[in-house]
Amino acid sequence: MKLRLRILPILLFISHFAFAQITGKIINSDNDNPLEYATAVLYDQENGELVTGVITDDEGVFTLIDLRRGMYYLEVSFIGFETKTIRDIQFNARTGVNKLGIITLDIGSNQLNEVVVQAESATVINKIDRQVFEASKFQNSQGGNVTDVLRNLPSVAVNGLGEISVRGSTGFVLLLNGKPIQGDATVLLNQLPANSVERVEVITAPSAKYDPEGKAGILNIIMQKEAVAGTFTQINIRAGLPSIEPYDNAESARRYGLDATYNVRKEKWNFSFGANYQRNDLAGRREGDVFTIINDTLTRFPSDGERSFDEINYSGRFTVDYQPDTLNIVSLGFYAGKRQKDRTADILYFDNHAITPANGTERLYTFQYFNENLRERKGDFILGSLDYAHTFQDRSKLSASLLYEYTLLGGPTKNRNLGFPNTDFVYQDEFNTNDNPLNGFRFQLDYAWKPFAFGTLETGYQYRILDHTGDFVYERRNNTTGAFELVPEFSSEVDLTRSIHSTYAQLTGKKGKWDYAAGIRMEAMDRDFGLKDKNNTIDTTYTYNFVKPFPSASLQYELNERTHIKAAYSKRIERTTTFKMNPFPEREHSETLEQGDATLLPEFIDLVELGVTKNFKGNHSLFATAYFRNVENLVNRVNTVFNDTILNRIYSNVGRGRSVGMEVGGQFKPTKNWSNFVGGNFYSYDIAGTFDNRALNTNSFVYSINANSTYTFSSTTSLQFTFNYLSAQNTAQGEDSRFYSPNLTFRKTFLDNRLVATVQWQNMDMGLLDTNEQRITTQRPGEFFTTTNYVYEVDMILLNLSYSFNKNTNKAKFIESEFGKREF
Repeated sequence: MKLRLRILPILLFISHFAFAQITGKIINSDNDNPLEYATAVLYDQENGELVTGVITDDEGVFTLIDLRRGMYYLEVSFIGFETKTIRDIQFNARTGVNKLGIITLDIGSNQLNEVVVQAESATVINKIDRQVFEASKFQNSQGGNVTDVLRNLPSVAVNGLGEISVRGSTGFVLLLNGKPIQGDATVLLNQLPANSVERVEVITAPSAKYDPEGKAGILNIIMQKEAVAGTFTQINIRAGLPSIEPYDNAESARRYGLDATYNVRKEKWNFSFGANYQRNDLAGRREGDVFTIINDTLTRFPSDGERSFDEINYSGRFTVDYQPDTLNIVSLGFYAGKRQKDRTADILYFDNHAITPANGTERLYTFQYFNENLRERKGDFILGSLDYAHTFQDRSKLSASLLYEYTLLGGPTKNRNLGFPNTDFVYQDEFNTNDNPLNGFRFQLDYAWKPFAFGTLETGYQYRILDHTGDFVYERRNNTTGAFELVPEFSSEVDLTRSIHSTYAQLTGKKGKWDYAAGIRMEAMDRDFGLKDKNNTIDTTYTYNFVKPFPSASLQYELNERTHIKAAYSKRIERTTTFKMNPFPEREHSETLEQGDATLLPEFIDLVELGVTKNFKGNHSLFATAYFRNVENLVNRVNTVFNDTILNRIYSNVGRGRSVGMEVGGQFKPTKNWSNFVGGNFYSYDIAGTFDNRALNTNSFVYSINANSTYTFSSTTSLQFTFNYLSAQNTAQGEDSRFYSPNLTFRKTFLDNRLVATVQWQNMDMGLLDTNEQRITTQRPGEFFTTTNYVYEVDMILLNLSYSFNKNTNKAKFIESEFGKREF
């Protein structure tokens, strides 16, 4: 085999069609920094035809391979910089590797008037530790939020309740421009406008330099960076047509939004301003059936009614960067936002009845009632950050970061059980609310240098402290007096304090065809959870501390210029939130209470993966990654019977969870105008453990598929179809059904690409499919059974308009919440 591999290049070398390659490195002429994602395009010098093109890696390096002999010229470009052309590049029978060395690009003021993009960039770029996805490739997300971008990625799935999972797990860490966000990832991603995202990085086996949180790894959202010299202004407007199907909701859904960005950079200063407003309602219904068995009496209460969401987000952002020279930069950031999400669940329980014995047919009673339920969730966020970075003459780098956040969370749930059809009669009127002020602080110090010829050493220290208090009040109306009275068994005060000290050392390097990284992170965590009731009979503090190592390692081997194999290991942790630790029940709606566990342990995760990537001519590529994930102290939501018509949902450590799976994806371009990106995640998931002295053992095969197909009619007109599918999957006590959504987007640009218009047809159904619909089922034989089908809005039509007032590309970067939104 080795002999044939050696003979093959010799035959190619002596043939008439001898192949060769070009390599080089592109840097910024002002500061010598490498330019990642710069473009190198090769042309035939005789006829000017495009031969091939690539983009640079994070070191600014590019390689053009499989080149036949002839005379060429190379165009090197990067947005915001002047294009450079290198001519008279000749290949003949003696040519092997043509090393162009370092190529410098100069920043220009109006250079974008001269650049013509003739090569299509890749949707995904595979690196040793991550996959990088270009956000602009997913047109169905434009005008929406970052969640709309994520639902297109192979390893990501979004279910019918809007929960985001990576490789089947909702436990992932969110980074914003590389900064860790401790807040609720789903809430944060729904607030960030998709228009301001440059790319998304999926880091499934993170190295030791990252926080070890997140059993599914890390999603790094890269926002626009600092602008080139000059100014940039962009305004995006979104509007949705009225709902095609009414769903018998009390109010019509409204969808519209506006976000704007203003950027100005002069000499050493860079100022960025942003504002965002979104109204994003969702109409829908739910159909349910529940029964409980207590003392051989079966109580059943089927239901049907409205389940809709009214959501409003608005925020303001501001950053300023000061760079006195090429070795120092200081950044100050500020963010403030308000959010309100109201969930209406007005449900008719139309055939409430009890039967005894449970397997009999004789009814003890029959009645119906109307449940009027409104859950309001509000959150105000204010945070500021200060960052400093210094590069030494030997290219080593020291950076420091401070972040402080204050968050006020809260919002009542109103629950009224009324007569039907006479809703003037009140059976029960309850009200529960909470105030959750949160203070978070993070300090981080990092240093990177190259003391060895074989690699770069990175070290750092981080300190984080979180103080989250909560005042939970549950009141019930006295039907005699009309006054609301405190229900002590459902009311409490909590205080979570969590401090973390961590330090790490990480070695990365490259030798020949090998890329490698290895490191370890030591973390010391102190967690105190104080709990009181309103009768002053309970006043307890639950303490949990640990000092643990979190090692990681990754290795990549280059079989050839187009094929790479990689392996990685990472140890992770999934921390508990305040809500999941509060043992006092909270009334979600008529048939459900929800509570936590004050002694809940964090999950500890071991992850191993092995992957291969293969690039082909013509902008085709394939990648596949096999993985194994083991989770100890698995946290799951499980149910018990509270009374004959109410189930109690409890967050508990139920045992161990294991996933063995394969993530695959590929980019294909059958014709010049038709490109496709398809990805999927396939895995076997099993849970083994106990809850309430009963065994829990479930297993299922789960898969998700995300497909994206784009046809380009011209340089200004394109049509894109996307399809997202999530199969049925098991839970600790039941199953979530399949969930899917097809979408179609038409895109047209005007005025030299200054004005971009997109028309989106989301959740295509036309009365023929079960789009945007998911059934959730749980059961415990002999005690209860519940099944609920969530039917959300389909055939939604939205129009997005984006206008840029000049052609300097927006590179604004903003900070976001690290602590509070996790608890939203």
